[in-house]
Amino acid sequence: MAITFTVSLAKIIKEFSLETVYLEKNPEEVMISSNEVNRPGVELTGFFNFYDNRRILVFGNTEMAYLGGFTPEQRAKCLDDLMSRGAPALILCRSFEPFDEMLESAKKYNMPIFVTPDPTSQFMSDLIALLNVELAPRVTRHGVLVEVYGEGILLLGDSGVGKSETAIELVKRGHRLIADDAVEIRKVSNKTLVGSAPANIRHFIELRGIGIINARRIFGMGSVKITEKIDLVIGLENWDPEKVYDRMGMDNEYTELLGNKLPMLTIPVKPGRNLAIIIEVAAMNNRQKKMGYNAAQELLHNLGMDVVPTTPEVKEEWDSFS
Repeated sequence: MAITFTVSLAKIIKEFSLETVYLEKNPEEVMISSNEVNRPGVELTGFFNFYDNRRILVFGNTEMAYLGGFTPEQRAKCLDDLMSRGAPALILCRSFEPFDEMLESAKKYNMPIFVTPDPTSQFMSDLIALLNVELAPRVTRHGVLVEVYGEGILLLGDSGVGKSETAIELVKRGHRLIADDAVEIRKVSNKTLVGSAPANIRHFIELRGIGIINARRIFGMGSVKITEKIDLVIGLENWDPEKVYDRMGMDNEYTELLGNKLPMLTIPVKPGRNLAIIIEVAAMNNRQKKMGYNAAQELLHNLGMDVVPTTPEVKEEWDSFS
């Protein structure tokens, strides 16, 4: 059974600095579970077939102008029909003053009302973006998340393989730490996964032989970040002499997290390998591939060798390069 996540009305009030017009409930106890909002145009005309009372109501120019054309009696009936069906809150954009009938209906059905000076479309966009993050499906993975040259790199591997030590070396080289040991991954869209650290362990790193350190206090504020989009997954594993590792990089490997497909590399670990530099190169190479350039394909092309695409992704890259 899928887990339903919620966000409190209090957090939304704080994030958008909403001005309270009417609020009798404790906003910490009003939980929102839908990442969609409702700008009730057709509902004000009496059409409620697809009305969802889990959505926040947002009024802008159109809704206020429509209500302004009614007599007080018509306006009261229209708002009663809407608010009697329930909603977590009603937010008026562009600093509109609520109608007297709106306040009466809000008190009758105990619906919070807030005002924001933001334009309606901009506010709705910002609100949906916040709800997408707060209500996103999520999973926690044992690993390390770092930002390297603007790329979010998720390091996975068994305990003791060197993930935290590699993260420290990357931080020393000017990159940023997002999470160590536990990475909370959220699916904010069908194409984007965002990683962060649980609040109680944020910025802390465990180094065997030294103990727990606070990366922000040792390396400064520029060495850490709260969240980051995940662009590449790198699996670290102890070097296996019997295993054949990819030496060309022609085929793109992928892994799946929360239904999203992410490019993945497997890097063998053994004494003498500078993992931090290897990961820096992997990050830059991943950016080049996203821009349509593949060094292995260019090399084979220069050598006059035919490139045989082995996957649809490789074919797409080769077609764009050719």
